[in-house]
Amino acid sequence: MGGSKTSLVLLSMVLFSGTSSDPHSLSYNFTIDPRPRDDQPWCKVQGEVDQKIFLSYDCGTAKIKYLSPLGEEVKSMSTWETQTDTLKDTGDLLKGQMPDVIPEKHTDKGSGPLTLQARMTCWREGNGHTSASWEFGFNGQLCLLFDSKNGFWTMVHSKGRQMKQKWGNDRGVTDFFRTVSMGDCQAWLRDFMVCWEKMLKTSASPTTGPPTVKSSATAIKHITWILPMLLTSFVITVFLG
Repeated sequence: MGGSKTSLVLLSMVLFSGTSSDPHSLSYNFTIDPRPRDDQPWCKVQGEVDQKIFLSYDCGTAKIKYLSPLGEEVKSMSTWETQTDTLKDTGDLLKGQMPDVIPEKHTDKGSGPLTLQARMTCWREGNGHTSASWEFGFNGQLCLLFDSKNGFWTMVHSKGRQMKQKWGNDRGVTDFFRTVSMGDCQAWLRDFMVCWEKMLKTSASPTTGPPTVKSSATAIKHITWILPMLLTSFVITVFLG
């Protein structure tokens, strides 16, 4: 009997250790327009924390708008300037890559020029584990996924074939995406959360769940990252059953 009690205690420690911290996610939606109108930027970025918008950034003019108290809260941090510099570098890279990744069969007749959307998301789970991903698409159509942690590329639409072939064989581009999402983004999330955590808790909805990769109106369709939470729930259910 004593051995059973010890096993239960150890299993409980494994299942529930490190769950005091809430999961959080940070996302940036990039929209690259190769032929913008005079009054439109060629690169727009929208930032979200836990699906709450906090900034809008114009890569070309380096103008930033604070769209909620969350942005105002952290704009004086040194990390903030590093963030905007990296967002501009990312916009420049995406613009420079566009000619090489546009689908071969695309023509400007009828549909007009393609816009490139990219969504970078990094998150921290309740147990402290971190991960990150990228989503890429054209004109709102999700085409390609990149798992920053393991380096896997997944094509989800034929329009992403050119992107996968080009970027999958380009070590420099792949390393850039991994470094920005697993390094820079995670550092921003960690630093900003020092100021944000209390604000997010007071504005949180009654039901909580895992971070969701949710695109803006102009960004690509979202992907929900729920596998780790589903596995945890399954293990707990079996244990309690």
